[in-house]
Amino acid sequence: MVATDSVILSLISIPVFHDHTLSILSIPVLGGIVGYIINRTGVWMLYQPIEFTGVRVPGLASVARRLPRKIRQIPGVMHGGLGWQGIIPSRAAKMGSIAVDKQIGQVGSPSEFYERFGPDRIGEHILERSDQDIRELVERTVEREHPELWHQLSPRARETLYARVREQLPDIVAEVTEQIGAHIDELLDVKHMVISQLVADRGLTNKLFHEVGRKEFRFIIRFGFFFGFLCGIPTIFLIEAFPEWWLLPAVESVIGYATNWLGIWMIYEPLEPRKLGRLRLQGLFPRRQHDAAKAYGEVIAEDIITLENIGQELMHGPRSDRTRQLIISAMRPAVDRAVGAAGVLVRAAYGSSDYEALQESVATEAAEHTLGPLQDPEFSRQGAEAVCELFTDRMREMSPPEFVETLRSATREDEWLLVAHGALFGMVGGLLHYVVFGL
Repeated sequence: MVATDSVILSLISIPVFHDHTLSILSIPVLGGIVGYIINRTGVWMLYQPIEFTGVRVPGLASVARRLPRKIRQIPGVMHGGLGWQGIIPSRAAKMGSIAVDKQIGQVGSPSEFYERFGPDRIGEHILERSDQDIRELVERTVEREHPELWHQLSPRARETLYARVREQLPDIVAEVTEQIGAHIDELLDVKHMVISQLVADRGLTNKLFHEVGRKEFRFIIRFGFFFGFLCGIPTIFLIEAFPEWWLLPAVESVIGYATNWLGIWMIYEPLEPRKLGRLRLQGLFPRRQHDAAKAYGEVIAEDIITLENIGQELMHGPRSDRTRQLIISAMRPAVDRAVGAAGVLVRAAYGSSDYEALQESVATEAAEHTLGPLQDPEFSRQGAEAVCELFTDRMREMSPPEFVETLRSATREDEWLLVAHGALFGMVGGLLHYVVFGL
């Protein structure tokens, strides 16, 4: 132990400046600078880097499974890496799951989102886009699946088919949008959609939290300087009373720990307003619930619960087979009505089996074609305002504890990392003080 102390003392006893008074008076200033750096880097650690940056260590992944749970929570460790990845982007899948369970699921159901987009408006958009392509759709479908049958149809029969399909198109689209709305809760897996979006674009996970907490994190960074500076003042008297070399790094470590612990506490607590004389105390997030709800609703409506994403999920998500089957089932009688006289000609000339094959082909192709317009980004953006309003209103109606829980639940398990980071940086700051000013 004595040998270790002598090595440490030799490393920190060659100061840049050697003035005792300046050294003592600089403790609050250095404490403020360290506090600022602690909180600024702590916020950075939440968001950056988006992808893991570090080195892969052979065998670490297998060893990591036997490490304590908190060590396994460090980004990269479970994948066999030493380095860092922002806490929020590294937990994208978990964040998405919690976002649905604690936030999105509490705000509304798929049917409510669909209603906010407006089924009639959706139908009009599908109709507008489909009417331009109906001739190509019918011709491409039948010619691809039944080329002989298509080429044997007379021009008159083809034109009759085009005209009848176009005439019946409004009823077809109305039937499809109505059926989707009636079964949207069964067809749309919101959790899969949200997780897929956040994992595919981890920067979006950052945006979700950053837009909501921008002002709070900016305050916390500034708070780090003032808290570190104030704590540095009593530290002067402590160091003068007990001039041990290890005391300043130890005290700065405690201050660093307290800086991040208190910063996190101030973001969320107290949940309800409390009076302390003339002061009104309340956590930064619950105090700003009205504005934070608006910021959260905007990100959700513009980037996550969008008509474009819903259309993608309906046609390509894990329940897409149900969507296709529902649309095809709704299409078959509609196609039969649309084909009308042409259907009689086909049945008479080529038999019922060929007609049913024609009907199936048109219905299947139309199922794919029907939801295509929903993935139009511009049209999706036009419907975002109603969804934003839904999220904003519902989150503003939450009680402060409910509101805070929807946001804090995603990061609560990782708060210890920020607190430990504060303690480590505080200790390093104390040692650097000796490097600059000596013992």
